[in-house]
Amino acid sequence: MTSEKTHVQVTVSRNGPYLVVGDIPLAKQTIVADGEGGSENWKEGPPIDHAPSYALCRCGKSQTKPFCDGSHKKNGFDGAETASRQPYLEQAQALNGPVHALTDVENLCAFARFCDPNGQVWNQVAETDDPQVRAAFIRQVNRCPSGRLVAWDRATGEPIEHELPVSIGLIEDPVEACSGPLWLRGGIPVISADGFKYEVRNRVTLCRCGQSKNKPFCDGAHAAVHFRDD
Repeated sequence: MTSEKTHVQVTVSRNGPYLVVGDIPLAKQTIVADGEGGSENWKEGPPIDHAPSYALCRCGKSQTKPFCDGSHKKNGFDGAETASRQPYLEQAQALNGPVHALTDVENLCAFARFCDPNGQVWNQVAETDDPQVRAAFIRQVNRCPSGRLVAWDRATGEPIEHELPVSIGLIEDPVEACSGPLWLRGGIPVISADGFKYEVRNRVTLCRCGQSKNKPFCDGAHAAVHFRDD
């Protein structure tokens, strides 16, 4: 799925912030847990005011988060991009069920944990001939913000992607008491510091704690370091 706003873009600056153009809406996206602490849904906060073009902190040290205040220049931030540049499907492992398939690129995991409830999606895919299991499987996979997981219709060979608005979310994770990555939604192009164009995807998460080993993408490091953006 690609953005209808062809002029929107996020550029990874060299050892600096994410440069956002195209007046992309910005808001907090909070993980809502069920009674057992499992990730169940998303709650969107009010829009955050911003200029048509803005810079988002990537080093994790700004005092004006989510926006950059130049702290990366003082703290020696190493923002070298180490993520694979292969397309998603060339990296993915696939599991086939009777109705659906599941593809998984584990190193994109942003630790949002929507995959875990109801017996985990890797087990659910084998049981998707049951309508209730099928509905839970599709819902949980599509709530994975990073796009690590994608559900597929085996009859058509097409991905099952819920439409998302072109927007950027600032993930908050109350269960882990930390702030998570930037959630790019709706097919926002991401351009590397050297000009490489990453594959455009419906769901992508970018590191904003500065600690990911898979930059510019999130690898869940924010939970280990208890990153907070307040």
